[in-house]
Amino acid sequence: MSKLGNLGARLHRGEIGYDFVKNRKIWYGLSILITIVAIAGLAVRGLNMGIEFQGGAVFNTPKNTSVSVSQAERYAEEASGHDAIVQKLGDGSMRIQVAGIDTGAANEIKSTLADDLKIDSEQINAELVGPSWGEQIANKAWQGLGIFMVLVVIYLAIAFEWRMAVAAFIALIHDITITVGIYALVGFEVTPGTVIGLLTILGYSLYDTVVVFDSLKEQTKDLTKQTRWTYSDVANRSINSTLVRSINTTVVALLPVAGLLFIGGGVLGAGMLNDISLSLFVGLAAGAYSSIFIATPLVADLKEREPAMKALKKRVLAKRAQSASQGGAEAHDEETYADEPEDAAPAVVGPRNQPASRTRGRGRPSGKRR
Repeated sequence: MSKLGNLGARLHRGEIGYDFVKNRKIWYGLSILITIVAIAGLAVRGLNMGIEFQGGAVFNTPKNTSVSVSQAERYAEEASGHDAIVQKLGDGSMRIQVAGIDTGAANEIKSTLADDLKIDSEQINAELVGPSWGEQIANKAWQGLGIFMVLVVIYLAIAFEWRMAVAAFIALIHDITITVGIYALVGFEVTPGTVIGLLTILGYSLYDTVVVFDSLKEQTKDLTKQTRWTYSDVANRSINSTLVRSINTTVVALLPVAGLLFIGGGVLGAGMLNDISLSLFVGLAAGAYSSIFIATPLVADLKEREPAMKALKKRVLAKRAQSASQGGAEAHDEETYADEPEDAAPAVVGPRNQPASRTRGRGRPSGKRR
């Protein structure tokens, strides 16, 4: 078995682990800081909305156009009187976008660009986009996002419980805010591809969260009937037992997206790939982070506010203090828990206790504790 597979098996069995819930304030603080930076970038710089949302014209030049991007940008701005965005494509052609112009102005700009670029105007392909189309796309995107959020909350509240629904909802808002803020800070153009990417990452983020929640739901059955583990202990077990799986899923999903973003968009110059690949890359990473460090610790916080869980935590801490006073881990291990189920979930705050003595239970019927 590989080292990573062995690590995953040990995490799943509870032999090792990290206390995510105990350090939740660190993750909350880090997430709040990142979110504030994202919101500040969005407020200061704003989003670079694509021509599909503003309306205007797109001019595509023929292959191997000899002028540079900066020259083409200057020619387009002089011809139109508006800011222009120029992208050099992989085949040597250029994509020149000018927002806020009408049909008549587009034909004139096309002729002027042809003269400046020293090419035939028939070789320039002009596409006009009306602002109403972009407004429709934006409205449909908001409607889709709202419907998705409502359905997610309803599903999680039915399949799990309302606390998990609230935690998942907060995690999704966290992922969207960070992704949109990164777009504002980087300055990438927002296109319909970006909207598709944002809606896609919600599914990935929700998948990771539901995997942990399913494990947590299974391990917290009849939790109040024992006095060894708190809800936070079991939440840690759920995160650690699915940790390697979440990492593997995220890495496998990020590799092709990174290829689109860094190789396709950066090296090959296919700028249109940046629209969807950046949102997917940032969103996938943020989704994996939020499912581990935000959603499950939030559920533990909400659950341990319940009277039953408060009483359970008090009993568990009292039992642990009593065990420590009677000789530490061995005394705790030998002590009888008549009210505990045999399949109680183990804690994940460090290595497991050492196995009990081989003579333990000898001479008793079926080796049961008394």
